[in-house]
Amino acid sequence: MPPSTSRPTAVVIGASATGLFAAAALAEFADVVLVERDVLPDGPTARRGVPQARHAHLVWSGGVRALDELLPGSVDEVVARGGRLAHIMGDMVSRAPNEVWFRRFLATHHRNLVCSRDLLDAVLRAHVLADQRITLRQDTTALGPVGDATRVTAVRVRDGDGDAESTLPADLIVDASGRGSRTPRWLAELGLPHPAERTVDAGVTYATRVFHAPHTTADLAFPIVNVQANPAKAPGRGGIILPVEDGRWIVTLSGTRGGEPSGDPEAFVDFARSLGDPVIGELLEEAEPIGDVATSRSTANTRRYYEKARQWPAGFVVLGDAVAGYNPVYGHGLTVGAQCALAVRAVLRTTSITAPGTARRLQRAAARPVGAAWDLAVGQDALYPGATDTPLTGGERLLARYVDRAVETGASHPRALGALLDVMSLEKRPTRLFSPDMLLPMLFGPKKPPLQGPPLSDAERKSALS
Repeated sequence: MPPSTSRPTAVVIGASATGLFAAAALAEFADVVLVERDVLPDGPTARRGVPQARHAHLVWSGGVRALDELLPGSVDEVVARGGRLAHIMGDMVSRAPNEVWFRRFLATHHRNLVCSRDLLDAVLRAHVLADQRITLRQDTTALGPVGDATRVTAVRVRDGDGDAESTLPADLIVDASGRGSRTPRWLAELGLPHPAERTVDAGVTYATRVFHAPHTTADLAFPIVNVQANPAKAPGRGGIILPVEDGRWIVTLSGTRGGEPSGDPEAFVDFARSLGDPVIGELLEEAEPIGDVATSRSTANTRRYYEKARQWPAGFVVLGDAVAGYNPVYGHGLTVGAQCALAVRAVLRTTSITAPGTARRLQRAAARPVGAAWDLAVGQDALYPGATDTPLTGGERLLARYVDRAVETGASHPRALGALLDVMSLEKRPTRLFSPDMLLPMLFGPKKPPLQGPPLSDAERKSALS
């Protein structure tokens, strides 16, 4: 059906993944205008506004469920175009931050959606923009909301490179512009105080290079290989091999202050060998690189507590990375963006967009998935030297030690692993870690001893190295 003038209007700033999720959720209740600074590509092609797209990305199972709810068929299309749903831990070779290797149990239901970010974005764009209730305004820059401290009613925009400005009236404005969000400045211009904010920056640098999958690895479902950094041994160094579509491996290496990877192609494999376990470097020995090394330092965990603001303007909401950006090593950004959109939809199914207090309710609902991912990320990154001016509280340190113990237990016990993955996948609240599924194995010990090395099968090693 064509848009109806009797429906409310929503403007979403940013055609990021979170912006696309938000547009899909809002289209049930309003005609949506999606404002994007870039000119969007037609297919799975990189674009300026997503510089982090070259690095490895995962959608945890909590995000996969959210995608299926928001955009039915999108996950199936990603898989049909070369992505896959990788079993956690059956299709993974993973070393935890405390240097424990996970056994490759098959008993859990958890899956990661694995593909390049370019493919995922292309599928999301196609599904969202096929909805006639959503209008795209690309090559358009949002300059800020129009209104005052009590309500915003429109967005000022500028098309292309020109100086001409126009105004888009809206009943609801959603900032989904990501880490570069200008909402703090916009709130100040409306006469509102700066939001409470916290940053935990482990000083992580990322370096990514794409490779042709070596030898016969492209002919089988080669596992994700993940060596996570240990915060207790700064500088922390880690890396991941992410097998994606078209027979490629996306390999992302990371290091904290004093142990950063460089953009030097000649140093890439040597850095991979220097991780706590050399398995990634060994697997790359005969892999053929595609292109140069891409680096990034925009990795700090930064959270703005908009939900706690004493004053909040009606008609305005902030979602996704514009609320909290995380160290990408945890892979939670996409999942949180999708869950924020689901939270918005759930509120609007019982409350009108134009009802008093709706924006504040939406902001508080979106804070729940944000907070769950934040606690997981900060519990690790705050342990690095210089990461934060606000040290962990005694309770946070106790929780971090407990999570380490939970990881160690889950690495060797399938029931405990299921409880751990429920939390890590953002499917359930952290209280799941205190359930009998975790506590009983923790008290009585694991069924099997810890692994002494990466659980690659002989066939997997042979496919990559011979």
